[in-house]
Amino acid sequence: MPTSVLVVDDSALMRRALKGIFTEAGDFEVFTARNGVDALEQMGRLRPDVVTLDVNMPEMDGLTCLAKIMEEQPTPVVMVSSLTEHNALVTLEALELGAVDYVPKPGGTVSLNIDDVAAELVSKVRSASVARLKRAGGPTGRARAQTRRVADAPPRREISAAGLVDLVLIGSSTGGPALLSELLPALPGTLGAPVVVAQHIPASFTAALARRLDEICSLRVHEVDRVMPIQRGNIYIGRGSADVVVARRTDGLIVKSVPSTPEYRWHPSVDRLVASARRYLDPQRLVCALLTGMGDDGATEMAAVKDGGGRTIAEAEETAVVWGMPGELVRLRGATAVLPAHEIAGRLTDWVR
Repeated sequence: MPTSVLVVDDSALMRRALKGIFTEAGDFEVFTARNGVDALEQMGRLRPDVVTLDVNMPEMDGLTCLAKIMEEQPTPVVMVSSLTEHNALVTLEALELGAVDYVPKPGGTVSLNIDDVAAELVSKVRSASVARLKRAGGPTGRARAQTRRVADAPPRREISAAGLVDLVLIGSSTGGPALLSELLPALPGTLGAPVVVAQHIPASFTAALARRLDEICSLRVHEVDRVMPIQRGNIYIGRGSADVVVARRTDGLIVKSVPSTPEYRWHPSVDRLVASARRYLDPQRLVCALLTGMGDDGATEMAAVKDGGGRTIAEAEETAVVWGMPGELVRLRGATAVLPAHEIAGRLTDWVR
């Protein structure tokens, strides 16, 4: 049975181009709407499996439309927006409101080269059609409330003495930005080890994500856009569309951004990050967490960490938007613990004192 998609964009040219992409893929039934008002009027009648939603539209913008969809008729939504700093912030807010994923328009609001991201768009909409939506009032709702309470108070920047763990590695993909905005603020400023995150994301979004997280976290949050020393009291977010790796210099560990390679399918690559850490650190001094995301990135290398005596967490299926990456870690018997999203920060804190 074909997947029904409602394409929402104020540009007739973009609607036609997006409809063509899904039609050519062969297993989609495609409908279109010219703005948020038009989309909401069609939602009840069409009941689409997935909605693709532009950000900037007249009458009702994408963010307002998304909020109403989540309230009135929860449906998987993939945001499709141009690569501007403003739209990066809006898209991150959309992910926190419940959008499953996002695809950047490569050529601006009216993108004449939208075909450049056709494969990514089709893949993400297919994944969204089977994604688990975040429900208000559930565990993630409680976690969001906790995050808001943390954000209300000035972040504490205290740094603890070194413990038995040298580094925490976190990998995530689809659904990850929203989860990171719940998980990372719940980590204490006294956490005994630094944190490095590989979140599959375009480069244009990383700086906005790091700034947003830095405002609400007790730990300092940085985008890895240059060579940086790894120090306790800090979280390092790998720059999008590249890979993030750990290395060692005479004065200690560093983290840096390196060009992506075809050897790794997703970027920043979780497998490449963990492999680089294992090269310089005893696995027993590593703690890893593999969160929501399609595919299997990170599972093999994190399983190797567990085999070497380290500890690993796989997000439980009950809270993962897509249980691909953590599910593969469980399948490989590479998870020390399988935990719902709202319990992961607490377990990390217990392990990394």
